[in-house]
Amino acid sequence: MYLLRGFLIWLVIIFAESVHGTVRQLFLAPAVGDFTARRIAFFSGMLLIFLITWLLIGWSRATTTRSLLAIGGMWAVLTLAFEFGIGFLVLGYTSERVFEDYDISRGGLMAFGIVFMALVPYLAAWLKGIKQRHDADGARRYAGRP
Repeated sequence: MYLLRGFLIWLVIIFAESVHGTVRQLFLAPAVGDFTARRIAFFSGMLLIFLITWLLIGWSRATTTRSLLAIGGMWAVLTLAFEFGIGFLVLGYTSERVFEDYDISRGGLMAFGIVFMALVPYLAAWLKGIKQRHDADGARRYAGRP
């Protein structure tokens, strides 16, 4: 059940990020250039993702470190599929343009963004103060707000 709820949270995140990207292209890119706008928006996008996750992670009912990381892993895979699908199929970008955002040597930051997506459910739960406890089977579980 937590994976379904995690998927629904991801839909909220991807919608918010799509709006964020549209605003970036309409207002920020003309002022500072496309590449610089993408770099600036990377950080505001991470903040947006964190805030949405922080607000909704309790609703996911993920109760273990493993379940929180499973949600994060799912988000990372779904985000990669979404990014590449939109880039290639909808926007018609070349592979060079799509991979540019992931190429750290060329200033691309999205590789860090994917790692962030994988870890943000755990990070948000930890920062929100959801306490871990150990069950009889030794599994760490989060006690606190569902």
